[in-house]
Amino acid sequence: MLDIVALLVTLTALFSYINHRFIKLPTTIGVMALAMLLSLILMSLGELGYAPIEQRAEAIIGGIDFNQVLMQGMLSLLLFAGALHVDLEELARKKWPIGILATVGVVASTFLVGIASWLVLNFLFGISIALLYCLLFGALISPTDPIAVLGILKSAKAPKSLEIKIAGESLFNDGVAVVVFAILLGLAVGGEAVTPGGVALLFVEEALGGIVFGLAIGYAAYRLLKSIDRYDVEILITLALVLGGYALAIHLHVSGPIAMVVAGLMIGNHGRSLAMSDATREHLDTFWELIDEILNAVLFVLIGLEVVILTFTRDYLLASLMIIPIVLLVRLACVGLPVSIMRRRFGFAFSPHAVKIMTWGGLRGGISVALALSLPTGPERQIVLALTYIVVLFSILVQGLTVGRLIEATVVPANPGAGNP
Repeated sequence: MLDIVALLVTLTALFSYINHRFIKLPTTIGVMALAMLLSLILMSLGELGYAPIEQRAEAIIGGIDFNQVLMQGMLSLLLFAGALHVDLEELARKKWPIGILATVGVVASTFLVGIASWLVLNFLFGISIALLYCLLFGALISPTDPIAVLGILKSAKAPKSLEIKIAGESLFNDGVAVVVFAILLGLAVGGEAVTPGGVALLFVEEALGGIVFGLAIGYAAYRLLKSIDRYDVEILITLALVLGGYALAIHLHVSGPIAMVVAGLMIGNHGRSLAMSDATREHLDTFWELIDEILNAVLFVLIGLEVVILTFTRDYLLASLMIIPIVLLVRLACVGLPVSIMRRRFGFAFSPHAVKIMTWGGLRGGISVALALSLPTGPERQIVLALTYIVVLFSILVQGLTVGRLIEATVVPANPGAGNP
C-alpha cells in the first residue's frame, strides 16, 4: 500500500508540474490527460514486445480498488471540502430547482439513458446485454459528479445564481443515484425481491437518514468548535467529523455522501460565522482547499491510469461514441423540461441560457467509474465499464475544457439581475 500511495503521489506531483510549467490546462484535466498518455505508452510497449513492463503496470493498477479508494475514502473528504464553501442561504432559496433536478431528473435520466443504450447496443451493434444492466449504466452515468463540477466551476465565471444550482444539484444527486443503483443492482444479481415498500424504506434510510445524521454530527462538531479557540484542534475536529462520521454512516446504513454534504454546509456556514475566530477561518480554509486540490489531482491521475486495465473493442468504442450524444440529449431534456415548467408555472427565475450551461456543465467523473467498477465480474461489467469510461473522458476533456467558453459566450454581463431567485 505504501508503494502504491508513493507512486500515485509522485506521479501526481510530476504531472502537476509538467502541466503547470508547459501545458497550462486546468490541473485536474491536465494531470488526467498526462496519466492517459502514460497509460497509452505502457500499452504501446506491450504491443512492441515489452510485455513485462505492461504486465507490471497492469498488476500495480489492477491492485488499486478504485471503488474502495473513492467511495470509501476520498469521497467523504472531497464532498465536505466542496460543501464547506457553499452559501446555505443561497442554497435554501434554490431548494426546489435543486431538489427536483437531483431526484426526478436523476430517476428520469436513468430510465431514458438505460432504454436508449439497450436499443443501441442490442439492435445497432448486436451486443447482447440485459436491459437491467443498461439501466444500471443509466443510473451511474446520470448524476453529475460534484468533484468534477465543483473543480470546473471554480475557474468558470458563471452567474452566482446558476452556479449555486449546478453545485447544489451535483452535491445531492449522487446520493439519489447510489440508491437507484443499489436497487437495480439487487435486481440484476438476483438477490432479495425488490418491492415498492422496500424501495421507499431504502430511500428513507439512505437519503433522509443521511440528512438527519449529517445534521447531528455537524451540530456536535459545531458545539465543540464553539467551545474553544485554537485552530489546530478545530481543524482536527473537522477532520474527525469527516472520517469518523463517514465510517459511522456506512455502519448505520445511511448515505455517507449526503451526510458529509449536510455536515459541510453546517460547518461552512453556521460554524464559520458563529464558532470560529478569523485566524481559525483562515487556517481551516487553507487546509481544506489543499485537501481538495491534492485529492482531486490524485483522483484524476487514477482515472487516467485505469485505461491500462480496461477492455475496449471496436464495437464498444463505436457504441460509446453514439451513446455520448444520447447522454447529452437526455440531460438536456431532464434539465430543460423541469426548468421550463418551473419558469412558466411557478415563476422561478433562471439565468439566460441556463439550460444550455447546466446541460454542458453537467460533468461526469470518478463516481461513475467507481460505481461501474463495483459491478459483479462478467461480460456485462466489461461493456458497462467501457461505455462509462468513454463518456466520462468526453465529459471531462471536452465539456470540462469548453464550459468556461460557453459561459463567456452566452452570459450577458450587462444583465446582472437575470439570475435572481
